[in-house]
Amino acid sequence: MLLLGAALALATGGCIGTLYAVKASSASSKIETARTLGAEHYAPFEYYYAKEHLDKASEEAAAAQYGEAINFAEIAQDYADKAIALSRAAHQGAGR
Repeated sequence: MLLLGAALALATGGCIGTLYAVKASSASSKIETARTLGAEHYAPFEYYYAKEHLDKASEEAAAAQYGEAINFAEIAQDYADKAIALSRAAHQGAGR
């Protein structure tokens, strides 16, 4: 029974680690997109907020705190999306 519990805990931890990796990768990609759109200039709060949350997610994952790491990675994704939207809007406005 103890062996089954240990196997279940290991399997669950692996799934959570994989989920974190997917979220962090997506956030990182979105932050890079925001950077290429000039978010450092057009949406600095959103851009740097996303970057800092991704850094914090990485710290939490390194400490095996995957639940917290996932939360920080999701916030990073959300703010990277906002930075992308604001940067695109600024580019569209400049073209008028």
